[in-house]
Amino acid sequence: MKVLIVNTSDLEGGAARASYRLHKALLVEGVDSQMLVQSKASDDFTVTGLISFIQKALSIVRPVLEALPVLAYKKRSQTLFSPSWLPFSQLVNRINAINPDAVHLHWINNGMMSMGDIANIKAPIIWSLHDMWAFTGGCHYDEECGAYVNSCGSCKVLGSSKGYDLSRYLFKRKFANYSKHKNLTIVGLSRWLASCAERSRLFKKNKVVCLPNAIDTSIYLPLEKTVARELLRLPLDKKLILFGAMAATSDPRKGYKELCEALDLLNSDDIELVVFGSSAPKVPGSFNFKIHYLGQLYDDATLRALYSAADVMVVPSIQENLSNAIMESLACATPVVAFDVGGNGDMIVHKENGYLAKSFDTTDLAEGIEWILNAPNYEQLSANARNKVLREFDSRVVAKRYIELYESVLDK
Repeated sequence: MKVLIVNTSDLEGGAARASYRLHKALLVEGVDSQMLVQSKASDDFTVTGLISFIQKALSIVRPVLEALPVLAYKKRSQTLFSPSWLPFSQLVNRINAINPDAVHLHWINNGMMSMGDIANIKAPIIWSLHDMWAFTGGCHYDEECGAYVNSCGSCKVLGSSKGYDLSRYLFKRKFANYSKHKNLTIVGLSRWLASCAERSRLFKKNKVVCLPNAIDTSIYLPLEKTVARELLRLPLDKKLILFGAMAATSDPRKGYKELCEALDLLNSDDIELVVFGSSAPKVPGSFNFKIHYLGQLYDDATLRALYSAADVMVVPSIQENLSNAIMESLACATPVVAFDVGGNGDMIVHKENGYLAKSFDTTDLAEGIEWILNAPNYEQLSANARNKVLREFDSRVVAKRYIELYESVLDK
């Protein structure tokens, strides 16, 4: 079986890391897997990036041109909106030249593919959704709008009051192009996103399944806490709260504001906060305890040490699909506190391996942090965290489920 995994990057970003992990897991299981990306960061020969100078130049220009229609909306929010309207992508020709048995799409934005490319891919398509973009009029998260159920328009993310706006136009383009491909299977990485896809107008006639991301539990595994802290030069005598994501402190969806509100409610005598994904801001927060800013971290060894060093991981996102940070933390036996939103409940079992706070309730978020830090059965919580990942998200377990899906699609 020859599978082609397509993603904007192989290492940069959560979707990139998730799709690359699946690619490597499929290779271990004997699948002829290749990966095609716009921006290649690894030296892996099984990953193909852009080759010619012209292709590389276009990969720089296309994201700029893609964003132009959005600039007309001066009241837009900070949520990412991707038009994917440019018609001159050559990627579909490369995909068809490779001639795979199945094409597995992941995150294909930032100028990588146009909507028309979907219709022109010859092989069956499996599309893993890392956010809501595939079934909206262009937003990656809908800010609880729900307009994708019908046809978008009056877009909340664009700050638009017009029924026929950019989101409605792009929604109609997607509808026209998706319907042309006769073998398109949708994968919601979480039960929440799979449910959203099933209710959407664009995918309600497609097969939608729920399959998670994979994680290599031989890489992400517990490291003795004292050793981890010494490696990262973190204090040995404090309780450490970990928070991190891409653009951790600047993306409102990541919940840094909600985290700050919760932390203000904590007894802070023996607590310190560790933040990764962002460097120290010019104006530091007015917390009563010390904050360690570690900046961007990419390598698995450092991340493993970081998760192991923490006493609790907090993921206060207000919309979330299937968080890599939650999965990685649990794999390293560190319990997680998060709001009960999106796919968080797929990984966190309340008071068994973490704490699911009431949605957007920062008081409950603070109570969850304190509950974990002071839990008399903390060691059991940690063991439960690791075991949950071993059972349901280990790369070999997940890869086999994807192979079954590929086979069923090819049979169709």
